[in-house]
Amino acid sequence: MAKMAHAPRNRFLVPGIPRYSRSKVYAKKALYRRKKSTIPKPETKAETTKTVQINGNNNGGQRVIPLEKAPRFYPAEDVPLPKKSRKVNKQTKLRTSITPGSILILLTGRFRGKRVVFLKQLKSGLLLVTGPFKVNGVPLKRVNQAYVIATSTKVDVSSCTIDKFDDLYFKREKKPKKNDDIEELFKDQSQKKVVSEHKIADQKEIDKQLVASLKKVPDLYDYLRARFSLSKGQFPHNLSF
Repeated sequence: MAKMAHAPRNRFLVPGIPRYSRSKVYAKKALYRRKKSTIPKPETKAETTKTVQINGNNNGGQRVIPLEKAPRFYPAEDVPLPKKSRKVNKQTKLRTSITPGSILILLTGRFRGKRVVFLKQLKSGLLLVTGPFKVNGVPLKRVNQAYVIATSTKVDVSSCTIDKFDDLYFKREKKPKKNDDIEELFKDQSQKKVVSEHKIADQKEIDKQLVASLKKVPDLYDYLRARFSLSKGQFPHNLSF
């Protein structure tokens, strides 16, 4: 006779909320009674000395010498040593929904709500995106993938030359320190930030290459110009992008 499958002990009352907590299930299953078996790690002692043979009848035959010679002089004060860090910088894993040419929606920052084109992922893990600037005013910039929504719409970016864009490209230039003079305090602070000419030329080149690809797809140009927003009764987790 076939056995009937019984209901699980810890079933879900509603999606995401179980009947019992993890500690309650731990007690019900009596997992605390189980014996934990561990394999002891073999002890390996690092050698700090070595034995050297000494010639001569009255020299003892051999001598024990330390591998690391002690310093001749000691510092007068304790020198602080930097703490050894065990952290390993790993490359940020890119979401599967984000591929070169994907249309992303920015969620934070000055350009929140704008749609941008994803070009590539940089070594720092940030995403290189652009509006293009000619279409919706978003320049070449870096964004974190945690603050974007990936859509299913894509653009052909195979014709774009993006090899020279890296994290050093977006590094800010160091400005000389200003003296706290009276002239500096009452100076007009409403001056706009000046963008270097080579960055303007790079932006125009990328825009020219992307706009040519955008015009091949109908309504895609206007799609990038429109700002993303939610109406009353719309919820992001119920939408398919």
